[in-house]
Amino acid sequence: MDFSNLHYYVPVKKSDNPHMIERDLVIYGSTPAGITSAVQAVRMGLSVAIAEFGRNVGGITASGLGATDLGAKEAIGGLSREFYRELGKYYQTDEQWTFEPKAARYVFDKWLSDHDIDVFFEQHLDKVTCEDGEIKEIAMDDGNVYKGDFFIDASYEGDLLAKAGISYFVGRESNATYKEKYNGVQFGHPHHQFEQWIDPYAVEGYPESGVLPGITETSHETLGFQGQGDKRIQAYNFRICLTKDPENRVPYPKPPNYSSSRYLLLLRYIKSGVWDAMKLHTMLPNGKTDLNNHGAFSTDNIGMNYDWLEGDYETRERIFQDHFIYDLGMLYFLANDTRVPKYIRDEVSQWGLAKDEFKETGHWPHQLYIREGKRMISDYVMTDNNCLGNTAIEDSIGLASYQMDSHHCRRVVINGRTYNEGDVEIPISPYPISYRSIRPKSEECTNLLVPVCLSSSHIAYGSIRMEPVFMILGQSAGAAAALAHKNDTTVQEVDYQALKNELENASQVLDWDDSIEDDPVARMEATFGENQN
Repeated sequence: MDFSNLHYYVPVKKSDNPHMIERDLVIYGSTPAGITSAVQAVRMGLSVAIAEFGRNVGGITASGLGATDLGAKEAIGGLSREFYRELGKYYQTDEQWTFEPKAARYVFDKWLSDHDIDVFFEQHLDKVTCEDGEIKEIAMDDGNVYKGDFFIDASYEGDLLAKAGISYFVGRESNATYKEKYNGVQFGHPHHQFEQWIDPYAVEGYPESGVLPGITETSHETLGFQGQGDKRIQAYNFRICLTKDPENRVPYPKPPNYSSSRYLLLLRYIKSGVWDAMKLHTMLPNGKTDLNNHGAFSTDNIGMNYDWLEGDYETRERIFQDHFIYDLGMLYFLANDTRVPKYIRDEVSQWGLAKDEFKETGHWPHQLYIREGKRMISDYVMTDNNCLGNTAIEDSIGLASYQMDSHHCRRVVINGRTYNEGDVEIPISPYPISYRSIRPKSEECTNLLVPVCLSSSHIAYGSIRMEPVFMILGQSAGAAAALAHKNDTTVQEVDYQALKNELENASQVLDWDDSIEDDPVARMEATFGENQN
């Protein structure tokens, strides 16, 4: 298996003949939000260019996340809904909410081609030049420079907003910061927790032997207290596309630098009687699946991503490769290690990587699932009070409808027992997202919009961070940029009524009718079951 092209970052040489790209709107990141921003802006008459860090478009939606975490379908409109209708055409049905990675890539490529949108690949942001509160240009490490009247940071990490000097936060705020209930350190939640008492020590019962790999903290002094803020972020993983089809199945190869010791905690858990590491295995069309994290020990590489957001590109490449080795290594371990019960090895071996997906990267997804990036701090911060309906806004640019959903942030030892900390799953009803949360404070920048790393607390972001919502927010950002350009105003001065009219004309859903549902908890349970994004 050839994984030589599987990278987050490969350094590029500075060009002897760099390009100067000038557009009305420059978008950093060809994530779904970046693409819907571009499409909406072009439809409203702007010239647009997208600078993409990697080699592919479509973000995680086109890299394995084919089991849409949508919440209420009725809350999804505009280009986001159009995306699922385009997938319906691909599969010869009305709408398609589960899909193969290559199908998502097909729709995004079609949109970009139909709207004549230029995408420039391997554009690694190096420098942002600002004057008088405006971004004038952004420069890449290959020497290319992008000039625009307006900019959109559609990256998962929020690198553009950070390099522009805009305020942001990384980690979990304390509950006291925004008077929340579900933020900060969270003990006592039952989901994806060890169901049996699992000894964390290399030699069971002997703390002096050290802990097994995968346990990040052993000191009571670092546990903290309920609701305490910290810099930890929820776990990342790959969303892995698998198949049982013998004509399309590639057996799990042994990854480079594989070490079975990384899975001794999983083995101990299995031998306690719990086998659920591959339970969240959602079927996609044509016999494929979207494998996501489930249970106490699964595809989430818990606690191993803390340096991603503030790290340089080389640091991120190291973390990317570690997550790849961890996830592929887990599948290889479960299928091949003779210490694993035979019935599990047989079950896991029925599956393999899909031969017709990700051909350039050894059939492995090219995008790491960045569940949480930097989060801008603007004039309005979305909090769990918005999610729970305790706070109302009057400048809606779209709805979020998925539960508040944070994955675990660390694996610790408490009184000699292995324990995961950080998971939160709280059902909610659909609620509006404020326009003020996607544009910076006026004193910091007047020509940038941020639909992905928006102004939100950690736990509210756990609800907002779903790909259908990013497409909604991207379209709204594109419309706002077009209105600001047309009227020669700042993004803060965009007339909300004019923006609302544009969004409604584009079939965006801005308000929620509570009569649509009788019981939001029952609806969430019926929609998601045991799924967690």
